Amino acid sequence: MPLLVLGSKNYSSWSLRPWLFLRKVGFEFTERVIAFDADDYREQIEEVSPSGRVPVLIVGGSKIWDSLAICEFAADTTGRGLPHNKLARAVARSAAAEMHSGFEVLREHCPMNIRARDRHVPRKADLIADIDRIDDLWSACRTEYGSGGRWLFGDFSIADAMFAPVLFRFQTYGADLGLESRSYLEHALADPDVRDWQEAALVENHVLHIVDAIGKK
Repeated sequence: MPLLVLGSKNYSSWSLRPWLFLRKVGFEFTERVIAFDADDYREQIEEVSPSGRVPVLIVGGSKIWDSLAICEFAADTTGRGLPHNKLARAVARSAAAEMHSGFEVLREHCPMNIRARDRHVPRKADLIADIDRIDDLWSACRTEYGSGGRWLFGDFSIADAMFAPVLFRFQTYGADLGLESRSYLEHALADPDVRDWQEAALVENHVLHIVDAIGKK
């Protein structure tokens, strides 16, 4: 059985992405969580991950150590998780890649902290720009390609997986979104698999005090 090695479910945005994608496309796996605050965290990671980071998917004797690469492997294996239309598929990959490499300000100022609510950070222009771009992207994808369902491209896709941590960031810190994006956010947060991850995060006892202090009044 393939093994997906994860970081804390409360904090690890990169771990959430492949975990959710594998669940959604029916890729069977077991999981191991390595707590970020473990005394031997570095030693545990170096045992399993070539990059020294999580997540990593171990399949037989092979290791895949990037969130997007893990999702692509699962899509290739199952034939699910990418739109069938070639243009829609290219746009979904574009959206996934933009999330993979962009939105640095949102990442820095609004780290994923699922247990936290009603946190407030300064709404500086560069943070607003990141949120507005996500709002525009979500709305455009749903409007142009989402008529077959309630995800960004109708059915759940690699783009939804890559943006999954943003769902929790907006839940924690708030965001001004248009109607289409707000509908998407509500739908995605109510999804059973997303809720399973959230429930696991809520009962974790891993604590990163620096992250927990962000946005508190």
